[in-house]
Amino acid sequence: MAASAKLAIPALGGIVYGFWTSGIDRHSGPITGWNALLGVVSAIVFAAVAHGIHTVAPRLPREARALAWAVFAGIAFGFLHSLTDASVLKSSGISLVIAAGVFATVFYRYYTTED
Repeated sequence: MAASAKLAIPALGGIVYGFWTSGIDRHSGPITGWNALLGVVSAIVFAAVAHGIHTVAPRLPREARALAWAVFAGIAFGFLHSLTDASVLKSSGISLVIAAGVFATVFYRYYTTED
């Protein structure tokens, strides 16, 4: 994969995540500076962590690689869900379900395609 694609994929994901975060935080109200700042910071953190996992994951065994993606997906989804004013218990529970699904899917993919 080209170096520009390795940077573009997490960056595009971060942009989408940032817009999604700021949109949820607005609660259908006006756009404020706080919404924009939260979106920008969320986008930067999401892109940085995604790039870090993309960089480190190929050197990990398949179990740890799948766990890294599952934790990332669970935390990212949990944060978005918590912005909807849902309870901490509900956000945590749904995040665990998402993380378990991502772990199963990614582990299966790495298990069936690894040399």
